[in-house]
Amino acid sequence: MQAGHDIPVRGRSPFVAAFLSLLFPGLGHVYLGAYRRGVGIAAPIVLAMALAGGFAVRMDAFALAGLAVQDWFQIGVFVVNLVLLVYRAWAIVDAWSIARALGGPAVSRAAARQAGVISVAGLAGVLLVMSGAHLAVARYDLLLSNTSACIFDTDPTGCDSAPSQAPDDETAAPSDEATPAATLGPDVSGAPIPQWDGKERLNILLVGVDEQGGAFNTDTMITVSIDPATNQVVMFQLPRDTVDVPTPPGGPRNYYGAVYHGKINSFAANANRTDWFPGNVKAHVPGLNALKAILGNLYGLDIKYYVQVNFDGFKKVVDALGGVTINVQVPVLDDNFPSGSGHRERLFIPAGVQHMTGADALAYARSRKSTSDFERAARQQRVIVSLREQADIGQAIQNIDPLAAAIGQSIHTDIPRDIVPQLLGLADRVDTRSIRSVIFTPPFFQTECLNCPPRGYIIQPKVDRIRQAVTDAFDVDPNFAAARDALLAEGAEVWVLNGSGRDGEAGRLSEYLSYLGIAASAPNQKPDLRGSLTTTIRAYNGAETSLPLTAAALQTAFGVTVTPVSDPSIRVDFAVITGGSTPQLTPPPAP
Repeated sequence: MQAGHDIPVRGRSPFVAAFLSLLFPGLGHVYLGAYRRGVGIAAPIVLAMALAGGFAVRMDAFALAGLAVQDWFQIGVFVVNLVLLVYRAWAIVDAWSIARALGGPAVSRAAARQAGVISVAGLAGVLLVMSGAHLAVARYDLLLSNTSACIFDTDPTGCDSAPSQAPDDETAAPSDEATPAATLGPDVSGAPIPQWDGKERLNILLVGVDEQGGAFNTDTMITVSIDPATNQVVMFQLPRDTVDVPTPPGGPRNYYGAVYHGKINSFAANANRTDWFPGNVKAHVPGLNALKAILGNLYGLDIKYYVQVNFDGFKKVVDALGGVTINVQVPVLDDNFPSGSGHRERLFIPAGVQHMTGADALAYARSRKSTSDFERAARQQRVIVSLREQADIGQAIQNIDPLAAAIGQSIHTDIPRDIVPQLLGLADRVDTRSIRSVIFTPPFFQTECLNCPPRGYIIQPKVDRIRQAVTDAFDVDPNFAAARDALLAEGAEVWVLNGSGRDGEAGRLSEYLSYLGIAASAPNQKPDLRGSLTTTIRAYNGAETSLPLTAAALQTAFGVTVTPVSDPSIRVDFAVITGGSTPQLTPPPAP
């Protein structure tokens, strides 16, 4: 047989020819001896696979995810999938037809008729199997398209899940400010903000929304500020009970005055007006644009985009990702935590590394009965960073159906789709260990009033200090990152025990040590030096020599010498016991 020439072989099975063409177009023709025809049919597929493979190899998972949400990509997948369906079906039928035409030894008419029926049934089965794979691709392409539309469409009709009606007195009540009528206030339309150019500092507002009982309280407001030149990230968080935030120019200032007297978590609901900011009122887009404006005015930042997350949907997203592992630095104890059914239950989350379900992670992020609202803010940021660190593409693909449903129902954003690949590429370059956080808490950044009638518990911002902290956020010692990486690599475990009696001190110091790169937690244990005036640092079982960088960092931070202690029953490497003279360190240090 001369290579490269078609020399058909008689008596070959049409079913086998069709099945081999199912495995790869053209393979059935080779089986029949039609080599040139088989190579001709296979060549376009081989070329397309080579191009797609080369394209995929040059892109990481973040870049591919960025492409996947583009309309043109989803349409392209649909068209290519349809073309491949038709092409493969033609190749299968063609191979089957050639085998049938070549035939085999002469048989009776009845036997031929029976063989024909079996052959046609075999062909139908092969085509059905082949079509099933393409239908699956089409289904997931449609699922991706619908999910993307829900996320990026600021008029997500039909995407939202019904908000829970279970009462939750932990939810901050809306401000006593009445929602203004649309006819009140001057003409102030929020001018479209120019799209991010990829070079300037990028600011995105992450909004956690509580919609229980039909409310729209923005209880979590984290502004993520990213410097694309250095890949540094700082998160600024304003507690929800902040009042008297300076209003932005235009409609809000003309209506409310120089400051918004209500609690900031009610501003988006009360400023949800299209004569101030454009967008779909039902989706609270004008209110979220207003929230970007008022926080941007407070910080002195251009906040370009928002990402809104519904708390109930957050649980489903975490579960679809397989849960999240979090280093709990301060135990959480809440004897009156509201469950999903509306009943009260006891919530206890011990210190240490914990793997949490979606419900556990949400409870950890939201509980505040046994800790301050400021510690809760720190927990919320820890959940976000942990999810970013542990994102598993494989796990996401395995749970694509529930994940897509949860994301589509719980996440909305005004980020333009066409810059998503650029943003994901930036996110991939960011080292999550170097992400810093600033929570604008009293007494340095705010003035706290426990009971100020008629507003109750409020905190009032010290605007100049907040703006200075934002301005100085990226002025970091260039050697800091290297020192932090070295401490992380050493992997010491540190406890911070409150010996001074000051509320929340151990938790704040453990946050600061984590900022330095030391794995610190604050278990609720009473130290045996309680009431001491000085700080004590104990290094257990030779840790001062085996972990020299951590020992030196602790000594520098607290200004005392490490005391070696031999006690095999102690599993921690270092214990810091605070005293009356312990410096009040915060992450990052106050400007």
